[in-house]
Amino acid sequence: MPPTRRKRGVASAPRSRHRVVLVAYDRLALFELAIATEVFGLPRPELAIPWYAFSVCALERGPLRATGAIEFRSKHGLGLLNTADTIIVPGWRDPLETPPSRLLSALRRAHARGARLVSICSGAFVLAATGLLDGKRATTHWRYTDILRERYPSIRVEPDVLYVEQGRIFTSAGSAAGIDLCLHLVRLDYGAEVANQVARRLVVPPHRDGGQAQYIAEPVPKEPGGGLAKALEWALAHLDETLGVNDLAGVAALSPRTFLRRFHAELGTTPHAWLNRQRVLTAQRLLEGARASVEEVAASVGFGTAQTLRLHFRRVLRTSPTAYRRHFSTGRGSEPRRRARR
Repeated sequence: MPPTRRKRGVASAPRSRHRVVLVAYDRLALFELAIATEVFGLPRPELAIPWYAFSVCALERGPLRATGAIEFRSKHGLGLLNTADTIIVPGWRDPLETPPSRLLSALRRAHARGARLVSICSGAFVLAATGLLDGKRATTHWRYTDILRERYPSIRVEPDVLYVEQGRIFTSAGSAAGIDLCLHLVRLDYGAEVANQVARRLVVPPHRDGGQAQYIAEPVPKEPGGGLAKALEWALAHLDETLGVNDLAGVAALSPRTFLRRFHAELGTTPHAWLNRQRVLTAQRLLEGARASVEEVAASVGFGTAQTLRLHFRRVLRTSPTAYRRHFSTGRGSEPRRRARR
């Protein structure tokens, strides 16, 4: 079973490493497989913590064909899913092809015993076929969102996000959004600082804001001289201050109206939502490393009061600052943890 939270002041028995299993299949896209392997399967001695135990199981027997005229084998079959804590479906070869019943049954059993199910890109169609997403939110690559909505009308398809978390089921958008989702899982299990270290080794941002709407093939107007990057960097350096659209627009040398339009087009969100998210992420790092009080952390990230910090912290992370510090402060968090179900 997946690791559970360690109760404060109570010693816990030794646990095996969190088992992540990826489902490989014929005509697999290698990039999605590589994402999961890089995040969960690469040894990370620099972290000095028990990392995930990563394995690949094969849906079909014999060599599996992959993109690029490559063939490969896995020594494991679907039976490996019986002991997996996290199962990853890295895409699916055809959104219109119903996955084999033996795979769907194995995923249902795993979910019933408490495993975490994760899809990258078109892998959402496999999770959808299990029925476990009925009545829930999910996403997939923007090219397939209409197909997913038509084939599974009981699913609330979110077309403009990078990933969606619904209890123990996680779906991501296009292939690269799988990186965002995998880092999100690391952040849930080990905390923000460990996730940041993994992101630095991958040379990617630890968290991308906005959604996949910014990548859909529609032209976005380009105004010369608009420096969103400069405004964002400035905002991150002034999170402890009261910031508004006029402040950021001034740094970007844009009118507030043009700035708002550019911001939403490029980041897929609003400046207010982006600032709140950055403040929560900064608070995470402060709670992990420093011994400042919750009130001091709230002031340093611009939330003003501990009550406001708790409100946004719980809205984003579904936990409290105090509980987060207890699990992820320096010297703790040597095991993956699981968030409470939503």
